[in-house]
Amino acid sequence: MFRFFLMCSLLTCISFTSLSAQEPKPAAKPAGPLAPIKDQEGLPRVLLIGDSISIGYTLPVRELLKGKANVHRPSTNCGPTSRGVSGIDQWLGKGKWDVIHFNWGLHDLKYLGPQGQNLADPKAAASHQQIPPAEYEKNLQLLVKRMKKTGARLIWCSTTPVPSGAKGRVVGDSMKYNQIALRVMKEHDIPVDDLYGFSLGKLEKIQRPANVHFTPEGSRMLAKEVVKAISGQLEKK
Repeated sequence: MFRFFLMCSLLTCISFTSLSAQEPKPAAKPAGPLAPIKDQEGLPRVLLIGDSISIGYTLPVRELLKGKANVHRPSTNCGPTSRGVSGIDQWLGKGKWDVIHFNWGLHDLKYLGPQGQNLADPKAAASHQQIPPAEYEKNLQLLVKRMKKTGARLIWCSTTPVPSGAKGRVVGDSMKYNQIALRVMKEHDIPVDDLYGFSLGKLEKIQRPANVHFTPEGSRMLAKEVVKAISGQLEKK
C-alpha cells in the first residue's frame, strides 16, 4: 500500500512539472528605445512616430531633452502608412501631446515579391512597392487629420535617402515620396524636419554601407536635428 501511494505521488509531481513546463511564458517587456517611460511631472509630452530610423535616434533625443520634455514613442516599428492608419489611435492613446514628430516612407516605398516577400528585387516584373504613391498620399491625409485632433503641434520628418546598393529599394524614391508628403504638409501648414536634406551630403559618414540604417554616431547626429525641430515647436506652446 505504501508503495502504491508513493507511486501516485511521484506521478502527480511529474504531471504537474510537465504541465508547468508547457505553460506559456509571459511576453517580455520592450527594452531600450521601445520601453515605455514614466512622465516627469510638469514637462511637456512629445511623441516620436516612425520606423527603425526613428528607433535609432529615440534614446539620444530623450537624453538631449532630459529635464525639458517627456519623449515617448510607440513600442513598435511603425512601418508603412497602412500600419499607421490601423495603429494610430492606440499610439496616440488618451493622454495629451504637446508635440508629435512623425515619419512614414521607407517601408512604403520598399518592394515586395508576388507572395509578399520582403525587400524583393525592384527590377523583377512581379515586384511591387508596398504602398504605391497614390495610396501613400491618401494614408498621410488620414493620419495627419487624426493627429491634428490631438491639438499637438505636428512636425513632419522627411524620409532619409536610400543609398546605392540597398536591397529592395530604389535610389531616389525617398525624394519622390517626400514630394508627395510635402504637398500634404503644406496643405495642413505642418513644418518639416528635413532629415533627408541634412543627411544627403554625408551618407558615407553617417549611414551604413548599402543600407538605409544609420551608424550609432549617425543616429546621434539625426537626434540633434530632431531636437532642434521639437524645441522650436515647444517654444511656441
